[in-house]
Amino acid sequence: MTTVFYIAAAVALVSTFLVVTRLNAVHALLYLIVSLLSVALIFFLLGAHFAAAFEVIVYAGAIMVLFVFVIMMLNLGPLAVGQERQWVRPHTWIGPSILVCILGAELVWVLSRGGSKAAAVAEVTPKEVGIALFGPYLMGVEMASMLLLAGLVGAYHLGRRTSSGAAVNRRRGND
Repeated sequence: MTTVFYIAAAVALVSTFLVVTRLNAVHALLYLIVSLLSVALIFFLLGAHFAAAFEVIVYAGAIMVLFVFVIMMLNLGPLAVGQERQWVRPHTWIGPSILVCILGAELVWVLSRGGSKAAAVAEVTPKEVGIALFGPYLMGVEMASMLLLAGLVGAYHLGRRTSSGAAVNRRRGND
């Protein structure tokens, strides 16, 4: 299990680095989804099944859809058409596809070995979830929230519109 943990952690680190370094907001979102999925696998391996499901459903699902809608609503104008043609090229999907295949293979391997040792079904109260999330898993939850915040700030920065005059005035402090 420790090997799977380290591979998932490496995928999370690589994809998070790629989120920060991509200039294209859609590419950054694809890598952010891969990063969130790998963090969910880490939660699963640690026995926090609820946190893993929460990570996939809320972060990798709903919030990423929200980010995509924000990018679509920004609509950068005529230049966006040329950018969209570049975004839908097959080579765009190579990196995220490789990382997702690694995570999928890890998941199949873990499930074929009988799942994690904490896979027993038991009723978990919201109080127990809160104690676990703000206890031993606090660092993972906070890291996921900071990653989400970094993605939001990056999407805002990449998507904002400024005219050349407004940018010059802003630099001079003449708003």
